[in-house]
Amino acid sequence: MSENAPVRTPRHRGIYLLPNLFTTAAMFAGYYAIVASIGGRFTEAAIAVFVAALLDGMDGRVARLTGTQSEFGVQYDSLSDLVSFGLAPSLVMYNWSLSALRDFGPVWGKIGWAAAFLYAACAALRLARFNTQVGVIDKRYFQGLASPAGAAVCMSFVWSMEKFQVPGAELCFLTLGIAVVVGLLMVSRFRYYSFKSLPMGDRDRVPFLWVLAGVLVLVPFLIDPPRVLFVVFTLYLLSGPVVTLWGRAAHRRRTRRARP
Repeated sequence: MSENAPVRTPRHRGIYLLPNLFTTAAMFAGYYAIVASIGGRFTEAAIAVFVAALLDGMDGRVARLTGTQSEFGVQYDSLSDLVSFGLAPSLVMYNWSLSALRDFGPVWGKIGWAAAFLYAACAALRLARFNTQVGVIDKRYFQGLASPAGAAVCMSFVWSMEKFQVPGAELCFLTLGIAVVVGLLMVSRFRYYSFKSLPMGDRDRVPFLWVLAGVLVLVPFLIDPPRVLFVVFTLYLLSGPVVTLWGRAAHRRRTRRARP
């Protein structure tokens, strides 16, 4: 009987289609941002990065809702984030503004592309650190500025300046500072609220003031999206150092009071 038994061929492990389609779409938006910036379409490039952020926020939720979470999806999402929130913002900022530093001499030209590379490298380091600390750190907080938030600060700045027809070449030194500061904040130890503990489920209830706050944010956003995004994400960028340093100072005061 054993000779007549059918031989089972090994099954190849597949991947879940739906969440990875969202991840692929996010990476496509980031790649399009790079192509658009090369062609000088910087507003389109900035918007494409925000589209990537929106899609990036959806792929994980889709995977959890449909029960299609996988280790492949986690790793693929990280690679997509590196393209969309690391390489894309750094190259958009370089093509829009940092490349103009070479007009001040060859040394400044090198500083320009080095700053763009620093931003991309910090985004990669931030993603690698996050992947190794998923099961260790407090989920309510991020350690360091999240790469999508960092990209949002930079791209909302580019979008705002483009809307008011301010050439990036005139802001090359300001862009240099923004790229370096945002990059270093991504690999810092400052704590940023992750918003993962907010009530988002179907049965979760929120105070009425939350709805009112949402309306107060939505109305200005519809009137002037780039500037509202820039203000909101800049405040979030500043919240990390402020909250962390405030917490450390409060801890020192409590420690001094506890001493006899």
